[in-house]
Amino acid sequence: MRNSEEAEGFDGEASNTSMISGASSPYQPTTEPVHSRNVLGGIRCDFEYLKSHFGILKAVEVALALIAFICIETIMLCLPCGGVYFFEFVSCSAFVVTGVLLLIFSLSLHTKVPHVNWSLTDLVNTAASTVFFFLASVVLAALNHKSGADIAAVIFGFLVTCVYAVNTFLAVKRWRMGDGRSVAVQTSEYMRARTASRGEMEARPDLA
Repeated sequence: MRNSEEAEGFDGEASNTSMISGASSPYQPTTEPVHSRNVLGGIRCDFEYLKSHFGILKAVEVALALIAFICIETIMLCLPCGGVYFFEFVSCSAFVVTGVLLLIFSLSLHTKVPHVNWSLTDLVNTAASTVFFFLASVVLAALNHKSGADIAAVIFGFLVTCVYAVNTFLAVKRWRMGDGRSVAVQTSEYMRARTASRGEMEARPDLA
């Protein structure tokens, strides 16, 4: 009996000691739930953008670039082939890049990355696509204009060039009206928040 009472006494002291040490320890278990960062949360289709001038122009650009690429791919024989290869590269690149931007803007994914100047990115893409599509169409019309596929590719190349030119004009106009300044303000606010957060981390005392 005495041994059992002593064992119970030791168990009680051990539990009390563990409770005291646990209370005095700076590393306390937390019961707060850990929320995982849902980066893709809140994705929605922005129908207002799709109905706007920029959304409609982007959809037309993607469609015309795809048609131009299909036309140039149907050419079986070419001599010389430099103009065909250049037009093929331009139409494929414009289709991919513009399609990705259309997806980003229509799903409001650009709001997840506010420190990127999306208006300037869109402006650079539309301006570059205008220039390269115009050059590719002129070169293709000068070197390859014998088959029906060549002529169709040239026609759609000039059509998509006009659409890109209109989009570039509207993008420049939007930039001059202050859209670029609003994005710059968002970027400065984001950098200011990061600096403040970094300062708080440095101001914390070292637990070691």
